[in-house]
Amino acid sequence: MVADYAIIIPARYASQRYPGKPLAQLRGASGQSRSLIERVWTVAAALAGPERTWVATDDDRIVAEVARFGGRTVVTPASCRNGTERCAAALAELGEVAPVIVNLQGDAPLTPASVISELVSALSVDPGTAMTTPAVPCSASLYDHLVGDQAAGRVGGTTVVFDRDLRALYFSKRVIPHVPEGEQDSHRHVHLHLGVYAYRPDALARYVAAPPSPFEQVEGLEQLRFLEHGETVRVVPVAAPGWDCIELNNPEDVPAIEAVMARQGIE
Repeated sequence: MVADYAIIIPARYASQRYPGKPLAQLRGASGQSRSLIERVWTVAAALAGPERTWVATDDDRIVAEVARFGGRTVVTPASCRNGTERCAAALAELGEVAPVIVNLQGDAPLTPASVISELVSALSVDPGTAMTTPAVPCSASLYDHLVGDQAAGRVGGTTVVFDRDLRALYFSKRVIPHVPEGEQDSHRHVHLHLGVYAYRPDALARYVAAPPSPFEQVEGLEQLRFLEHGETVRVVPVAAPGWDCIELNNPEDVPAIEAVMARQGIE
């Protein structure tokens, strides 16, 4: 029987901003360190089941780390330009594993588990949508973190703007929309995009058949290929979980993520 969804975690060692990022160690609330990829796989396997969770990578070091903690990998080409291409390549190897594929990016250990079921549900009732992806309203502290990264010249989290029907208009690694300096409660205008995607296998096939798009290339954001080729990307607003969903984009993010894990009692 085909499962409702499977989770693929794309993991690349040769990150320009943070080489070896999937193997970065994060200390939990008790002080125990575990690799970033183990933490993300643990979240995924608890939801989809370990038999429907794979790490997709092209690096032997990541393969060895996943084997160490008992996870499963699928080897994908080094030529994959982003996580969505890597998910498509993994699916080509795995075959028909589920009607919905969830891409849980390997740098988002603080993603609320409930988000995945919300994405799958939203996709299942909307046949015209190529992909669903979540966004959370920024808290004041998260907004300050994003603006601080931007001011320091670091590439931080991704933000998104969408229309009244929740169709994505644009994603950016800059903080969008621009909020004039000094405006009260600046954070209420901004939504942080979380690094999770749900798509049907046919949407993945159309994605890899299309050439990379200009905005995708300049921003370094894979989801923009869908928008530039006229596909509908549905944003699923999710409630702020009570903690800042900081992604591990730069080494400087490690202390902030560990602080959230300590406060939330995440081992």
